[in-house]
Amino acid sequence: MEDIEHIEKEMKLIGSDGRRLDGRRFDELRPIRVEAGVLRRADGSAYIEWGGNKVLAAVYGPREAHPRHLQDPARALVQCRYNMAPFSVSDRKRPGPDRRSVEISKVISEAFASVVFVEQFPRTSVDIFIEVLQADAGTRCAGLTAASVALADAGVPMRDLVTSCASGKIDGDVCLDLNKDEDNFGDADCPMAIVPRTGDVVLLQMDGHLTYDEFQKAMGLSIDATKRIYELQRDALRRRYSVTLEDILKEPPPAAPAPVESDEPPMPPEEDFGPEGI
Repeated sequence: MEDIEHIEKEMKLIGSDGRRLDGRRFDELRPIRVEAGVLRRADGSAYIEWGGNKVLAAVYGPREAHPRHLQDPARALVQCRYNMAPFSVSDRKRPGPDRRSVEISKVISEAFASVVFVEQFPRTSVDIFIEVLQADAGTRCAGLTAASVALADAGVPMRDLVTSCASGKIDGDVCLDLNKDEDNFGDADCPMAIVPRTGDVVLLQMDGHLTYDEFQKAMGLSIDATKRIYELQRDALRRRYSVTLEDILKEPPPAAPAPVESDEPPMPPEEDFGPEGI
């Protein structure tokens, strides 16, 4: 008798109408919301909701690098700690860093090291913390995008923001921004990060197999999507630092300065003695 538990079950990721399981088209992003300045004690912070992902990023520095033997007399260090909370996935994750977290922390650090003006801050460290509160595929792209906004919120000088997005292949078709089911049961996943102003690619990875034409199509989809995400990042920073007329009108008027007290006796009033004098 055939054991049905060992039969591989195929999951249909694209419906007969040509749309994906969540109703999106091939080139459509999941809903994205970005907020800047959400943490008071951090030098810069940001929060992003990207589909089912909820990611918090905080930046501290530039500050003195510790331990001291890590200090570089010519440039600053850019250090990142990417971490997934134990409750971020359906099956409880073991607390602490694992191989995947260490690898993602390293590639994000390298991505920002090529964008931050590190030569302006020798012997210092710019520390980036990314905490995934809820995961739904594409957490490294969401974390990198939020961390870029947090760096700008902290006032760290950069060549430009860094924007990240992923594309992949499901059911033989190249699609943009895979969700959890598409990432788990799809054929390939290709996250990337670019500097929109210069077009430099600062992160590019691939899990799976793509032909040359499929890879070029995936890159085109991701680059077009980063332009839209870039505007969301800039809009979050505008909302954080823009001052409207209503905000100005709500502020109380400045108080009048208090009179300055003097120890000298008051001068007697001048008398008008007329043109002839006394």
